[in-house]
Amino acid sequence: MAVRGLIGKKIGTTQVFREDKSADCVTVIRVESCVITQVKTIEKDGYSSVQIGTVQSKKTNMPLKGHMAKIDNDYKVLKEFDLLDSSEINAGDMFDVGIFKVGEKVNVSALSKGKGFAGTVKRHGFHGGPKTHGQSDRHRAPGSVGAGSSPGRVFKGKKMSGHMGASKVTVRNLEVVLADVDRGIMFLKGAVPGHRNSLVSINKVVSFKGGSK
Repeated sequence: MAVRGLIGKKIGTTQVFREDKSADCVTVIRVESCVITQVKTIEKDGYSSVQIGTVQSKKTNMPLKGHMAKIDNDYKVLKEFDLLDSSEINAGDMFDVGIFKVGEKVNVSALSKGKGFAGTVKRHGFHGGPKTHGQSDRHRAPGSVGAGSSPGRVFKGKKMSGHMGASKVTVRNLEVVLADVDRGIMFLKGAVPGHRNSLVSINKVVSFKGGSK
């Protein structure tokens, strides 16, 4: 197929047994019909890609209605994917898990689980302060964060306490164990970021000179 990836929903985890009786932990992902909502070309947009939509919207604003004028339904989840070849693709075409083959590798991106506000020990793995020399309440303190007179401020990006999780995470080179077109589900060997029922982006691993992406 010409499309590099699709949008799916993380269902949960289970295990499957191979012919040699070994068990693999797999993540179950449901991929409902993904519709091409827009085709971008080099002549018009400067690059070649397709925009895929899923999860039908019950209430749509006017700009989105105009954007979806070429197809029958309105979708509230949109994401762009690269094209693997120059085959003819039009707005309204539908794709399913049939574009993935058992045994091939994919990259999965999603928002990780949110952990709320966390300290430096939990968030960055700091060891904390010593347990001796009179320290009774400084065991998990971060310690000094910078000099006072010069530069007189804390540098941006310093590892400190703050919001943990809820950021985009990509897990690479997961093996496709099962791709069931009839049920619209696929099994990926290993863990996938995100909570249950969260949306994930599944991309085929494309090889190029010097590595893969």
